[in-house]
Amino acid sequence: MKKMINSVQHYAWGSKDALTRLYGIANPGDQPMAELWMGAHPKSSSRISDDRGNDISLRDYIAQQPGATLGKAVARRFGELPFLFKVLCAQAPLSIQVHPSKSAAERGFALENDRGVPIDAANRNYKDPNHKPELVFALTPFQAMNGFREITGIVSLLQPVAGAHPAIARFLQHPDRTHLAQLFGDLLGMTGEEKSLALDVLKSTLGHQHGEPWETIGRIAEDYPDDSGLFSPLLLNVITLQPGQAMFLYAETPHAYLRGEALEVMANSDNVLRAGLTPKYIDVPELLANVQFVAKPEHQLLARPVEKNGALRFAIPVEDFAFSLHNLSSAPQRLAQDSAAILFCVDGQAVMEKDGERLTLKPGESAFLAAGDSPVNVSGNGRLARVFNEL
Repeated sequence: MKKMINSVQHYAWGSKDALTRLYGIANPGDQPMAELWMGAHPKSSSRISDDRGNDISLRDYIAQQPGATLGKAVARRFGELPFLFKVLCAQAPLSIQVHPSKSAAERGFALENDRGVPIDAANRNYKDPNHKPELVFALTPFQAMNGFREITGIVSLLQPVAGAHPAIARFLQHPDRTHLAQLFGDLLGMTGEEKSLALDVLKSTLGHQHGEPWETIGRIAEDYPDDSGLFSPLLLNVITLQPGQAMFLYAETPHAYLRGEALEVMANSDNVLRAGLTPKYIDVPELLANVQFVAKPEHQLLARPVEKNGALRFAIPVEDFAFSLHNLSSAPQRLAQDSAAILFCVDGQAVMEKDGERLTLKPGESAFLAAGDSPVNVSGNGRLARVFNEL
């Protein structure tokens, strides 16, 4: 059991005060504090004290003894800690993104390597051969876009802007998946006067359309007034997770975080195909090849946890991570897993005990449990989030 020292990522879309408000994390530089990272990612690994009391990166600590820290099955399967755990604080919208499937990532990564595309090139799509499944768990009301609306809903929402672009008119005449794909690509590919005219029609509509998703479009326009992604809330589900709700973000599904604070767990990957709300490179043909134009009704987006012995277990359809939330009391809970785990104190206080050793976590603090530390007893009050592996 080792308390972690975690790093803050200062992305422009981050909140300056949310991490301070939630967890007392100081912001002396008055910078956006977008994400608190917990894990062993090579870009910014957490740090711990090793068995001799020396300060060491968690990544190096795991590399010294992968079988003992990760568990033998995880070490064989992944060779490293296969997940990254975050507190995410969005003041402004993040880019609309699609993550490729595992097989597509492997093919794309190999192909770009064969073509000699530098790994840090602006037009590089595949930074590694891995997929990037994600789970987001709301700490505060958390607004996001995720998955396509039902075709009938898209048709209804596009009626007021039918004259904005010929692709919209074509879709309204032939509302099916094929024309939805064409519409999505044509809107993202707009340039010059074509783009300006389309966005002018959309923005002029905001004055006499009320409620969602029009209010969301208006808010996004404050940050991205000239971005084709402003049409996306008409095509994608806009959902606000209430605190304690969670959703899984599938491969080949457009999504974007818009505002709020949440826990996020993801596989270790940097593969992002952008689809709007960004000044960065958008490879429209590659994006379209990695999108499933299938409706995901809003009621299917929410994760449905199962409660057992004071813990909420969230069904995760991948092996890269598992997630559970534990309601603590004075009666100890036994936490056991055959993998490494990261424990994060969401609120209250968590006390972990193992063979006479005791570690206390306050809100915003986390601990790394090696596979060999399992099981541990946890008591206290409030909630404790656990990320681990089930193979």
